[in-house]
Amino acid sequence: MQYALLGGGALGLMAAYRLAQAGQAVMVFEQEKTAGGLAAGFRVGDSWLDKFYHHLFRSDKTAIKIIEELGLQLDWHRPRTVSLINGTFEQLDSPLTLLQFKPWRIDERLRVAAVLAFLKLANPAWLEGQTADAWLRHWMGKRTYEMLFEPLFIGKFGALHDRIALPWFWARLHDRTTQLGYLNGGFQLLYERLVEGICARGGKVLLGTRVEKVEQIAGRWQVQSSQGDWTFDRVISTLPTRLTCRLIPALPPEYRARYDWGQAYGAHCLILALDRKLTNTCYWINICDRGYPFMAMVEHTNFRSPAEYGGRHLVYLGNYRAMDDPLFTMSKEEVQAAFIPHLQRIIPTFQPEWIQESWMFKAPFAQPIVTTDYHEHIPPSHTPLEGLWVANMFQVYPHDRGQNYSLELAERLVKQLLY
Repeated sequence: MQYALLGGGALGLMAAYRLAQAGQAVMVFEQEKTAGGLAAGFRVGDSWLDKFYHHLFRSDKTAIKIIEELGLQLDWHRPRTVSLINGTFEQLDSPLTLLQFKPWRIDERLRVAAVLAFLKLANPAWLEGQTADAWLRHWMGKRTYEMLFEPLFIGKFGALHDRIALPWFWARLHDRTTQLGYLNGGFQLLYERLVEGICARGGKVLLGTRVEKVEQIAGRWQVQSSQGDWTFDRVISTLPTRLTCRLIPALPPEYRARYDWGQAYGAHCLILALDRKLTNTCYWINICDRGYPFMAMVEHTNFRSPAEYGGRHLVYLGNYRAMDDPLFTMSKEEVQAAFIPHLQRIIPTFQPEWIQESWMFKAPFAQPIVTTDYHEHIPPSHTPLEGLWVANMFQVYPHDRGQNYSLELAERLVKQLLY
């Protein structure tokens, strides 16, 4: 059986790897020049650095298993996560720090702890049809919700923050652990190893190759791309459903009406390489104070050693924005100039001269807008067209998009295809 896989991210590469292991002929089409999709990296010093910040949790069982299977090494640490509230870093990354969280009164801390404990143990099916904003505001209390959680929802979902389904928030709690894992050498090594495994088994990975159209001709599938046309028995699209519908005109109207649906925001990251630490110990900083142009500040080298990156101290300034947001049209220099005054608000001693290098990355369709009717529009893996399958981040609901759930979905799909 000959398979075309559209998209060379975690999902497409893992599915291709398992199919190749099973003796199937596979060809992966990826428009970027580097494999890995949203989890792809770039070289900094002797290591790979992720274009968009990544780590694993202890609950990410599938990713951990695959990384071990491929002979790669994960390192585990407990880095410090804080929130910027009223201009001060407040640690909140464990049950103990919740009970010690100074911005809230003791009764508020206990109330939030009870709500979070309930959600951690709840069945997500119980929570369907409710928005996180209204439910959390009611049960946590207006003041505590508006101080911490509402700014995080606004930072991630903007004007749509009050429409997000409660099961999505459940998953954010349910899946997280205080210990975080990072792949020694960078997560790009996982995708390089998968590409090597695919090619070693006779498969092909076409990087820098844009898929332009996919058609069914005489019972087989023709993939038209920027590098030529190929014919296959089956096609697996790991692209967003909306993009799949654009590339495959034969998908019927009723399918499009139900699944070519919803909104997704793009991801944007400015990465700064500094000649010194920005903060002493903080890894992840949630920006809960209003008026900042980025939603998170991640000092990666308070999690990993600067020595891995030639002594550079690396800081991500991350955003999710609507894809027509002006941020996506700005140059790196314009974004950096806009962000620097806000860095100085957070760290008054910061000077622009500390910046030695910088990089900027952006990606469309990175964060689905998970509304209460989202689950009604999740496409099944098998489409109405014989031999056409879809597998994408829409299908990991209620979990958030991430490497573990991409790899897990790939494993399930291949079992369905082969067995």
